[in-house]
Amino acid sequence: MTGIRAALLVHGAGGGGWEWNVWRGVFEAAGIAAVAPDLQPVAAGLASTVFDDYVRQAREALLALPRPRVVVGASLGGLLALHVADAADAVVLVNPLPPAPWHSSLVPRAWPDIVRWQRHARLDGTRRALPDTDEATALFAFRHWRDESGAVLRHAYAGTDAARPACPVLFVLSRADDDIPSAVPVAMSAAWDSDVLQTVSPSHVGPLLDLHASGIAAQAVEWLNRAGPAD
Repeated sequence: MTGIRAALLVHGAGGGGWEWNVWRGVFEAAGIAAVAPDLQPVAAGLASTVFDDYVRQAREALLALPRPRVVVGASLGGLLALHVADAADAVVLVNPLPPAPWHSSLVPRAWPDIVRWQRHARLDGTRRALPDTDEATALFAFRHWRDESGAVLRHAYAGTDAARPACPVLFVLSRADDDIPSAVPVAMSAAWDSDVLQTVSPSHVGPLLDLHASGIAAQAVEWLNRAGPAD
């Protein structure tokens, strides 16, 4: 049994805590209390929400958990996890958006104040984004994509300062990723001398939602058994 008692699961841009349904079940079966909150816009609305608003929410949620605890983040959530890693005992990064200097390898994008992913979502597009999942999961994801703050994404893509966490770090990487060039997290993990779990998932969000998700989550738990604090 892992010494980790609790896990904060931080979702990516345009998603929600629902992205972690499979992982949360695997973690809880291993005796790890897992929470996967939805990141919330500020009272003034999504267009007024900035990166630090999400960092604050993630930090508050992490600090509410008992130690030893792990923060797990995917995509944008991975970058947020790095910004609260000082309050964690282990970190798991799933295809994370990279901090500086690795952000320079990302394809530049112009983000509007509100990215209308919910309005523009299409089932066929969701199927393409999740090529190795079942129809029920693709339909569920299609119905639950949400709009996102452009200011948050502009900040993330501009490059943030995030040092290597002092605690153990695991990178969980997809075999193919159309959003984050595969060389980027590989370079990060090498520079930080971190562990890497290379998966067969063929998409950016695949490790959370495709047919391999439960097995990948179980391997993350196995890593925590080895790298996390002892009971």
